[in-house]
Amino acid sequence: MSARIFDGQRVRALRRSADLTQEAVATAVGVHATSVTAWEKGTSHPDPERLPALARALGQPLDAMFPRDGLPTLADLRADAGFFQNEVPGLLGTKSAGPVANAERAKRRLSGVYVEPLAKAYDVSVEQLMAAQERSFGVEVPEPHPEVPTSLADKMRYLLENPDDDSVPPSDAEIARTVNAYVGAQVISAAGVADLRNGEVTDASPPVLEGLSAAFGVSALFFRSRDVVKRQVAEGLTLLANVQAGKIRGLKGRQMGPEGLPTEVMALINNIVAEIEERGLPSA
Repeated sequence: MSARIFDGQRVRALRRSADLTQEAVATAVGVHATSVTAWEKGTSHPDPERLPALARALGQPLDAMFPRDGLPTLADLRADAGFFQNEVPGLLGTKSAGPVANAERAKRRLSGVYVEPLAKAYDVSVEQLMAAQERSFGVEVPEPHPEVPTSLADKMRYLLENPDDDSVPPSDAEIARTVNAYVGAQVISAAGVADLRNGEVTDASPPVLEGLSAAFGVSALFFRSRDVVKRQVAEGLTLLANVQAGKIRGLKGRQMGPEGLPTEVMALINNIVAEIEERGLPSA
């Protein structure tokens, strides 16, 4: 099994910064408070299956809170989904966990009938599940190339799990504070951020999306849907075409001074417009 790195001191620091008691964290994870005490002191570690709930309780993505040392096996994917092996029958509708247990122990690969249901239960792609299974059998298989994130939840998780540097990703509470400060009003709570990140809520108002862009340091278009981005690009190209056709004159940027656009920028615009006139505008 590819172990995740557990740091009890970091757990304690984040718990305190979130103003959570050990009892509250224990309740969220499903253990006694004495277990949380032992984790924070480093005298014991939680079961891998409990790490997802612990990360959620602390408002952190799993991969950021407990980074993995290596690529996941089949047992790792189950643990990352928060399931113990005795819960597998309920996921697959089988009498026992045998089919999955055998695959995890490199005794027999999964029957095809179990692959898609298991991938869905673990919230991974079929390709990721099959690659993890091969690693369980000792075969070195690289992680399948991740799909481009499209949903708001996937985009948030991608940014949290792939920071530009080694800094600790912001918690849900920190993201909410940044968004509210950017907007200048109380528009979202830490719980609201968690709902967006987990996919419980699939859309957000324009001010919240702009605040998220500021919180993550990305373009405001990153959190927009593809249809919105396509429409804005088409509208921009239409504007450029109207400028070239003389329908709009004296185009000046609001923050570019009285001289308007620089010569080199106007030359670029003219080249784009010339191509538009030759090929036509793309449909939105």
